[in-house]
Amino acid sequence: MPATIKTSDITSASVPATLAALDVNPETGLTHAEVDTRRKAHGYNEVAEHKDHPILMFIGKFWGVSAWMLELIMVLSALLGKYSDLAVVSALLIVNAVLSFMQERRAAGVVATLRRRLQVSARVLRESVWQVVPARELVPGDIIRVRPGDIIPADVKLLTGALSIDQSALTGESQDTDKAAGRVLASGSVVRRGEGNGVVILTGAKTYFGRTTQLVQEARPKLHIEAVVAKVVRWLFVIVGALLGVVIVLSLIRHTALREMIPLMLVLLMSAVPVALPVMFTVSMAVGAKELAKRGVLVTRLSATEDAATMDVLCVDKTGTITMNQLVVTSVIPLEHATESDVLFAAALASQESNQDPIDLAFLAAAKERQVFNGAAAVTPISFAPFDATNRRTEAVVEQNGQRLRVMKGAVRTVAEACGLQSDEIDALEARAGESALKGYRTLAVARGSEAGTPALLGLVTLFDPPRPDARQLIAELHGLGVSVKMLTGDALAIASEIAHGVGLTNIQRVSDLKAASAQAGNETIDLLAGAGGFAEVYPEDKYIVVQHLQAAGHVTGMTGDGVNDAPALRQAEVGIAVSTATDVAKGAASVVLTEPGLTNIVALIEQGRTIYQRILTWIINKISRTILKAAFVAIAFVVTGKFVVSAFAMLLLVFMTDFAKIALATDHVRPSNQPETWNIGGFIAVSVVLGVAMVAEALLLLWIGWSHFGLATNDNALYTFSFLTLLYMAVFSIVSARERRWFWTTMPSKTLVLAIVAVAFTGTVLTSVGLPGLMPLPWWQTLAIFAYAMVSCLVVNDAVKVAMIKWRVPAAVA
Repeated sequence: MPATIKTSDITSASVPATLAALDVNPETGLTHAEVDTRRKAHGYNEVAEHKDHPILMFIGKFWGVSAWMLELIMVLSALLGKYSDLAVVSALLIVNAVLSFMQERRAAGVVATLRRRLQVSARVLRESVWQVVPARELVPGDIIRVRPGDIIPADVKLLTGALSIDQSALTGESQDTDKAAGRVLASGSVVRRGEGNGVVILTGAKTYFGRTTQLVQEARPKLHIEAVVAKVVRWLFVIVGALLGVVIVLSLIRHTALREMIPLMLVLLMSAVPVALPVMFTVSMAVGAKELAKRGVLVTRLSATEDAATMDVLCVDKTGTITMNQLVVTSVIPLEHATESDVLFAAALASQESNQDPIDLAFLAAAKERQVFNGAAAVTPISFAPFDATNRRTEAVVEQNGQRLRVMKGAVRTVAEACGLQSDEIDALEARAGESALKGYRTLAVARGSEAGTPALLGLVTLFDPPRPDARQLIAELHGLGVSVKMLTGDALAIASEIAHGVGLTNIQRVSDLKAASAQAGNETIDLLAGAGGFAEVYPEDKYIVVQHLQAAGHVTGMTGDGVNDAPALRQAEVGIAVSTATDVAKGAASVVLTEPGLTNIVALIEQGRTIYQRILTWIINKISRTILKAAFVAIAFVVTGKFVVSAFAMLLLVFMTDFAKIALATDHVRPSNQPETWNIGGFIAVSVVLGVAMVAEALLLLWIGWSHFGLATNDNALYTFSFLTLLYMAVFSIVSARERRWFWTTMPSKTLVLAIVAVAFTGTVLTSVGLPGLMPLPWWQTLAIFAYAMVSCLVVNDAVKVAMIKWRVPAAVA
């Protein structure tokens, strides 16, 4: 940057002085060579992100409930002189920390990848060509264009136009601020109204607020399913605590040595702690986000896939989601003494190519195709007012042959009123527009006049945005998944009804009817939208009202949007979906961003969400049943035999081996359900408890057989090994059964899960054969007998119990 003025003074310098200081021509922008030079001098337009040191993150894994329990067992083992237990527990603690650290780093890598794909972009002029580039590539001196919905990507001095911007994210002030040419726009503020060109003056950490805007949200909100699991875990603690209370009382009565009892009590209590739960959740969400990214769905909040599993209503924008968003002019209807060329000429002047607005592009394409500018006198643009939902028109002032003209295009009634037409004339025009609307055509009016005078109406133009070829099929697919689709559009009722009919939606209503009905007392929680296939004449702010009504009626709601005014609705909806053409503000408010038009990716989002739900549900079922198995087996066996049938070391080994094997459930093949999921999982908890009780009975029966026939009563080490293998093989086979709501063979598990299960079973068997402390080798036929008994119990008896219980308690799961 030339040193004409100091960087500290550039914000207060005049526009000409600023451009001179930055050595840039606002008509052509910088050259690519200049951009490279300035990037070397100033770096990328980003603020260095604070990252915790990996070593500190790893050390943090030794802090927490599970870690504290392990560390307490280590201290007790050292005090009691059980150094072999101390060594093993220390190893398990480190392995736990390493696995958890590695999986969280993997999940963080997924988020970082999403951030690279989903970033704030800017329209920049370089070498006289407008182009869209990532905001981080801007350099001081770049000429950029900002429009409503844009996030200001750097500190920018406004060169042309007038804006209203929202700086609440920076200053905390809720009032919008007006900015005229020559004023500075702070990085991170949001354009609410107006548009214009500006020059980048400061980037990265040098900007006034020293911050950049991230569209990927790092905060990990509390998931619904986590609240459910937290409640389940509390009950597990109560159950395990009650069983241990009985054991402790009997131990004191029988004068059992505390040095033997306390470590095992701690291990059993720890078995109720969901050691692998945080990793399981994080990995499940990250794997899901990675899969969705391959299919064109960028998740900005990892919990979005979980919310998509329960979504039962989806509100979609007509334009670009149901239709192609490729408007074409179908007919021009001149009025009075105007010609078709006059109408298209004025409409094209009231359009702007740099905005890439579909309506503007349609008029410009029609004007170019019909060569209406050929032979016309040169036109100089003076000002341009873009479309606004409140005035429903675009307007421009141009100069031609030394005379200033005002041209406009927009809604028929809006433009007709601006032209001073009488109500009966306006009604006649709207009747003509209504006839076109019955065919699905949109009609706009075009007017022209002197800058200060009343414009004259030139004619009407009809446009058509055809439905997407796959829209009807995809809406039927969503209905098949139990998701009700409601179309929202700003079009008139007749147009909306015609388009909706073509894609299989019926009963389109005016949004004003909804607002009138909701205003009546007593209708606050009534589902007023139940029979509606969508709403017409919707303003962007109406979308928020629609979402609120759906949520008040008990629906989990999804909402698609693209504009700055859609942000509140996207934020309010459980699943806010920014479509492929969305503004940066809409993307920032949404939890999901689509990179391709249409509904295909929304179907993928729902299916992926339900897949993740099923994986986590499998974890819950297995966790409850196995916790009951471990605690009740040890407690009841102690009451009956007077002995602890498994050592603290063996139980620790079992807890960690099986818990981390279950992390592989995050990759399992599951079949997503055909209906929205629910967090009311009382039926599945009942199934889990019954399976847990069944496994306790089966394990105790096998222990009785071993006690009576294999000499376990007189050999404690053999007893420990026998009980360890019983619990290990039952844990392994219970995972195979629990992963499927129908018979276990209905679907094949993923290769990762198969490998994890085989590895756990093999490792556990090998460890018992090498003679670890407290685990003496058993004869091979005993090991094989335990293996076969556990397989038959879990995959034949318990699988039949599971199928019967689910059909009884949760019939929808197997429908």
